[in-house]
Amino acid sequence: MLFRPRPSHSVSLALQGGGAHGAFTWGVLDALLEDGRLQFDGISGTSAGAMNAVVMAHGLLQGGRDGAREALARFWQAVGGATPFRKPVELPFELPFELPFESFPKPAENSTLGMRMMLQWARHFSPAQMNPFDVDPLRDIVAEQVDFERLRAASPVKLFVAATHANTGKLRLFQAPELSVRALLASACLPMLHKAVEIDGEPYWDGAYSANPAVFPLFYDCEARDILLVLLSPLVHGETPRSAEEIRARSLDLAFNSTFLREMRMFAHATEFVGRSLLPTGRFERRLQQTRFHLVEAEELLSSLSAESRLSANLSFLEMLRDQGRARAKAWLAAHFSLIGRRSSVDLARMFY
Repeated sequence: MLFRPRPSHSVSLALQGGGAHGAFTWGVLDALLEDGRLQFDGISGTSAGAMNAVVMAHGLLQGGRDGAREALARFWQAVGGATPFRKPVELPFELPFELPFESFPKPAENSTLGMRMMLQWARHFSPAQMNPFDVDPLRDIVAEQVDFERLRAASPVKLFVAATHANTGKLRLFQAPELSVRALLASACLPMLHKAVEIDGEPYWDGAYSANPAVFPLFYDCEARDILLVLLSPLVHGETPRSAEEIRARSLDLAFNSTFLREMRMFAHATEFVGRSLLPTGRFERRLQQTRFHLVEAEELLSSLSAESRLSANLSFLEMLRDQGRARAKAWLAAHFSLIGRRSSVDLARMFY
């Protein structure tokens, strides 16, 4: 009989969005589920992070940890087969983990050209003009694979799915009892490609504009005092962008991450302030002192990829990112598992000041 360790620590997860790069998070979650030593309290996700969060919760509900791993694999394999432009991505460096790059299919010239033309057109035409029938392959995948009725009634984890109100910029967090196909699609609605998703008569865009992801609900609404951040956007970019295309891509990256950086700076500042305060501590201060942060990321890998690779749903590319995510998560477990429940494994002040 296969030995399965019982969970010994509870953590909450904060999962960033990043389109196809969310397959890296798939790998991280797969490794954590396979390891079996962690119990999951809450999951906050935006865009691809929200997809991972909801699919994982659905899988846990259906079949425990094995069910969650199977659900995540089924979802990303379906994504890899559904996107019309499946451009393999060439990496400008050698990865530290051996991967079967020789198996990557050669990019079809018309497929690459088609994706670039679509991105160019998106700068000049509205989604209603470019996509009048509001075609979204994710809609069918999500509707087919996730039992939202059951998840609303009995989610095994607290869920927080971020979307942005298109007319006010305010963050809307959909929790488990409110989840639906539309709520999940709203979290991943890129306004240059898709019409705003209407829910109760209100229009929503991608949650990354207002939270990527929202960390505060994990602090206020979850019991677990350890929060694991799974990041897809680099905290430090390399060279300053020069070309118009590079500047546009960087501007979008900064816009999508500004609220997250501000929120983490607030946590870092408040923790430092409470630590050196001589005043009596209240409930908030004690909770802050007890909260521990951890991080899994692949900055050097994901920062080297082009912006258009976020739309590259070639299955070999997704599986490469999954394998990288698994490797990074295993390395993190080996180095930092002993710190869970004791102290943070990242220095917030150094990272976010």
